[in-house]
Amino acid sequence: MNRLIVISNRVMLPSLNNKESAGGLGVAIEESLKRNGGVWFGWSGEISNDKKIEPEVLKNDNVTYVTLKLSPENYENFYNGYSNASLWPLLHYRLDLVEYSKKKYSGYQRVNSIFSDLISPFLLKEDIIWVQDYHFILLARELRKKKCTNKMGFFLHVPWPSKEVLMTLPDHKEIVESLLDYDVIGFQTKSYVLSFLDYIIREMNGTIDSDGFVFAKGKKVKVQHFPISIDTEKFIELSKNAVGSAHVNRLVESLGKSNLIIGVDRLDYSKGIINRFKAYENLLEKYPEHKRNSTLMQIAPISRGDVWQYKELRQELETEAGHINGLYSDFDWTPIRYLNRGFNRKILAGFFRRSQIGLVTPFRDGMNLVAKEYVAAQDPSNPGVLILSQFAGAAEELDGAIIVNPYDIEAITEAINISLKMSSEEKLHRWIRMIEQINEFDIHKWSKNCIKAIESITV
Repeated sequence: MNRLIVISNRVMLPSLNNKESAGGLGVAIEESLKRNGGVWFGWSGEISNDKKIEPEVLKNDNVTYVTLKLSPENYENFYNGYSNASLWPLLHYRLDLVEYSKKKYSGYQRVNSIFSDLISPFLLKEDIIWVQDYHFILLARELRKKKCTNKMGFFLHVPWPSKEVLMTLPDHKEIVESLLDYDVIGFQTKSYVLSFLDYIIREMNGTIDSDGFVFAKGKKVKVQHFPISIDTEKFIELSKNAVGSAHVNRLVESLGKSNLIIGVDRLDYSKGIINRFKAYENLLEKYPEHKRNSTLMQIAPISRGDVWQYKELRQELETEAGHINGLYSDFDWTPIRYLNRGFNRKILAGFFRRSQIGLVTPFRDGMNLVAKEYVAAQDPSNPGVLILSQFAGAAEELDGAIIVNPYDIEAITEAINISLKMSSEEKLHRWIRMIEQINEFDIHKWSKNCIKAIESITV
């Protein structure tokens, strides 16, 4: 069996004691590495002023973990700059927030080159290379420059935009041409694949055969969608075990007979949280019967708190939540509970299981695993309702959800109202369709399908 070489922005080290806090992606990658043996490369999350930064190497059984610190300049230009101030907003259709400069792009190129230098000495001829996400789009090109002939696959965890949006990026041609140095390019959904192929055909005069191979710029690449998922079985167990936990008991006691509407998102402008708040305010105004017998709890741990866009977003959400609570609260009821803190996955699973509605309405999302976790956490005897954005990748799979346009506040309002009044029979019917999907296509099947596609390539 060929070894697996994984490159991602961050690495889940084996010293991580609390596996409940680890996401499904990290667990799936670690499982694949242990099965095949190999090396996991990534940024350590630390910044160093040392002139020469040496990698840190940790071996655990048949897996080697290699992490690298970034210099302040590389952190600013590669991570804060091109990755998260240029690519992230562009890929999420927020052109108004894109900050571009040649300096940032040069930093992005430099770090991709540094990682190719880091990886090369570890490579064996038959190793399979699997690169994760937008931070390392250029990595295959850098490795090919070093005469690397290994089979290489790339998976994008975030959305891929339309041709017209992508072309607003000054480096769009170089970005796409660099992707063509991979043997397999994986996207979350069929629609992202179609957007990529549209660019290839119309901008590069490429062709596509019936097996999903792209031919452009003298290169042949397999392009396919691999919808990422969760460890369904494990999350079901977490939700069952959380039922009697102290946190869930406290939540149930505090809610009384109130229906819980829950949203869980990293604090980010792509998540559509502000429109949820406005839709809930509209619900209380339009359907006063839901006052006092419903509560919206939004959990939004702070991310990139030093970036001005995120500071403004946090202030906007705090102001909106305060406005709604000031308008509708009573001495024994608060309509919105807005929490800027994280909880481990067991506690979240318990919260999901106790709630009547999962409100997952991002403006744009590659997949959104919260939607799948919400479905997995439900009690089969009394499942809740998932309200899901049509612009989340998960909408292609979870047809039992109520699908909404996240920009349409009235539509979200109506979806919440319908969900609160929905019969038990319809809830169960919708949930069964969704749980069957995520039971069949879980995180383990995703990782095996991705690796199998790379292995099957003939070079």
